[in-house]
Parts: sequence; structure tokens; C-alpha cells
Amino acid sequence: MNQAARSLRLKAARTIVIAFPDIGNPYYSTVLDAVVHETSSRGYGALVANRLGEDPNPTRWLRDYFLSSRADGMVLFDGSLDTDELYGLRSEGGKLPLVVSFDELPDARLHSVMTDNRSAAARATRHLIELGHRRIAHIQSRSKRPGVPSERLLGFHEAMASAGLPVPEGFVFPGTFTIESGEAAGRAILALRERPTAVFAGNDEMAIGMLSVLRANGVECPRDISVVGFDDISIASRYVPPLTTMRQPREEMGRLATRTLLDILESEEQEIEPLHIVLRSELVIRESARRWGGEPRAATYA
Repeated sequence: MNQAARSLRLKAARTIVIAFPDIGNPYYSTVLDAVVHETSSRGYGALVANRLGEDPNPTRWLRDYFLSSRADGMVLFDGSLDTDELYGLRSEGGKLPLVVSFDELPDARLHSVMTDNRSAAARATRHLIELGHRRIAHIQSRSKRPGVPSERLLGFHEAMASAGLPVPEGFVFPGTFTIESGEAAGRAILALRERPTAVFAGNDEMAIGMLSVLRANGVECPRDISVVGFDDISIASRYVPPLTTMRQPREEMGRLATRTLLDILESEEQEIEPLHIVLRSELVIRESARRWGGEPRAATYA
């Protein structure tokens, strides 16, 4: 038995690591509350790690925690880490003390708790289509898988294609889940000769960044442009106008991801098949998206 396997079997720190890409992002505050509540209710402690992806070798840091018996397992919300190295943390018998929760699953060998990002993005886009919009742009989120489009971008394209609507060149803007990347998309929209009448943004922060730039230049929402975001962070309902968005069940994600990890740690089974839990997001209709130019033409969905 190697040292890693021996440590994983013998230690009982009753502590887990929770890794976030950016704890300052308001999306994660609700998630963190749910994780801490679940760990404490089960008699475990929690260590919070932030921005592991900025470490030159973050996976080694995590392995050291496991081998030194300071932590029994990890719930990972940071999709920037090398999944092959993470999979190497499994015990000799095959048990992997790790559950991931990203906006997409880069490695099916890992236990995961996710939302239905692709179908949720399609529903968000269809909402704009049903409001009569035909020129719809998208601020995309960065994919965790090199060379593979993000799930939300794929959902956007699927909805547009199903309605028989083209996506004009230059109508998909790069994003990094930040307000700043939304602002960059807003400036790019202002520079277009023909602007979209609606935008589906890959998260609420990018939507808000874009809207702030457009408003500063006399483009009003929803009078001139409708917007749908994603996540339903706390400011979404308080922004002006209140943001229509896809509400991710963040509390349930944090709770189930933690519960799944603790169940794995406490299981007598050494070989556990990868568990994949998918939760449904909810379309929350507010005031940032409205009907465009009278009655919409009928759209045909495949």
C-alpha cells in the first residue's frame, strides 16, 4: 500500500477543504453558507481555499493536506485545476475523496453536483426569442475544457438554431465571469454597426457590467436592449432594471456537494462509481427583458 492510500485510510481529521476560484464573487457566498452548515451538522470542520488556480502547483498543495491528515476530502468549486492530478488523489481501492461543482464537468471520473447549464442557457435564449427578439447576442463564459465551447454557449446556439435564427458575426463576446468583461462586451456592442436587440449574458456580473456601459452611452434597458443573465446573485433583483436571469439553486448545490462528499468519506465501500447529480435552474422573469416591436413571428423549435 502506498503512502497516499495508507494516509487516506488511517486519518480522521473530520475536516474538509472547500476550494473556490474567487470567494469575492457574490455567487459563492450562498454556496459557502450551505457548505459550512452541512459540515457542522455532520460534525466536520471546513477549511476554505481561495484562488488555487493562481498557485504554480495547486494540486500538490491539496495532496499535502491529504497526506498530512489535515483534511479528509475536498469540495471543489474551482474548475482551473488539473483533473488528472486530482484523480490521482484516490485511495488504493478506488475511493476518491473529492466532489466537484462547476458550470461544466471536464472529467466524468469525478463525483459531481452541477446545474443544467446547457438546457438552462437554451431556456434563457428561448425566452428572448419568445419576446420577439431575432438579433440576440451572447457574452460567453470561459470553458474549463481546452478547445471545447462552454455549456452555456452551446445552449445559446442550440436555441437559436432550433428557432431558425442566425447568430451574426461578432455577436458572441468573450467573458470571464467578471463585471470588467461585461463592460468590454458593452463597448464592443456600442461599436457594432447593427446592434443586437437582446443579449443573453453567461452570468449576472457580466450582464451588469455590460448594462452600465450601455446606459452611460444612452442605450437603455429594456427600451433599447433586453438582457437575461445567469445565476440570480443578490444584486440581480435590486439592479435597475431588476435583472431577468436563470436562478441556480446555489444553496442546494453547496449542500448536496458537501453531503455527497461526507457520505463517500463515511462509506465502508472502497470502490464507488462516479456520482453525477444535475439540478435544474429556474427562469426568474423581472424587468430587464421585454417584448420587441409588437407581435413576434412564430418560431419553430426542433
